[in-house]
Amino acid sequence: VDLIVGMTPRDGLTKSNHAGFKKLVSEDYQNSLKCSYIAKKPAVHSKIYIWLSDNEPSLAFTGSANYTQTAFNHRKQREYVVECAPDLAFNYFNQIVEDTVYCDHPSVENECTIYRDSLRQRTFINGYHSTRNEKYTEFPYVEVSLLGIDGEVQKSAGLNWGHRQTGNYNRNPNQAYLQLKPEVYRSDFFPLRSEHFTVNTDDDKVLICTRAQKDESGQAIQTPHNNSLIGEYFRRRLGLSSGAFVTKENLLKYGRTSVTFFKVDDETFYMDFSKLEG
Repeated sequence: VDLIVGMTPRDGLTKSNHAGFKKLVSEDYQNSLKCSYIAKKPAVHSKIYIWLSDNEPSLAFTGSANYTQTAFNHRKQREYVVECAPDLAFNYFNQIVEDTVYCDHPSVENECTIYRDSLRQRTFINGYHSTRNEKYTEFPYVEVSLLGIDGEVQKSAGLNWGHRQTGNYNRNPNQAYLQLKPEVYRSDFFPLRSEHFTVNTDDDKVLICTRAQKDESGQAIQTPHNNSLIGEYFRRRLGLSSGAFVTKENLLKYGRTSVTFFKVDDETFYMDFSKLEG
């Protein structure tokens, strides 16, 4: 996939979305995805999709649909696209690609406006708490506990899911997920299970996540490409070795037994696991 993000000259790009694009290109799909931003005015509002066969254009569509999960989910909004001439569409693509810069190019932040998510104005959503993080006062948030209902870290679930023994299957001990409370997974705070979303962390890491478990609502959060990534992340923050068994004492020593998710938009979240003061 060769993706061009077109509206950057007018709208800029949030730091979290920029980090998400770079992670997709450099880690998750490093051999199958290129991503670049339009760096010269005017902005490009076109939505064109082109398929190549042996490097020649063979099929193309144009219409209203942005290249987002929301646009391609008929339950969220209606879109309309029509088939168009592949050669003309490919010529147009090649014309605008000259005005782009790759998302992972060293000079990209000099050529495109990359701004903090906290500068993006959001409407407060009723039903969620007001935030305690001044950088994210415009965003709704939920608190997700790292403890089970008994007040302890689960022995073979949650952060320790990889320590669950199932027959002769050798699990990676870092495998983990974050369990959500019913009032959270029954809400629309997180996207449905079929949709991926970007989680940016307070220590400037990026995790691509989905809901997990049971039905479409999904009662947990995991990293779908590799469900060990989220477990590795928390063990590193806690100062534990890779694959170590996580205890409540580890969390108390660190100074926190929960994480806070701030909703920046439908596909972007900020996860705060910073140590609480006092």
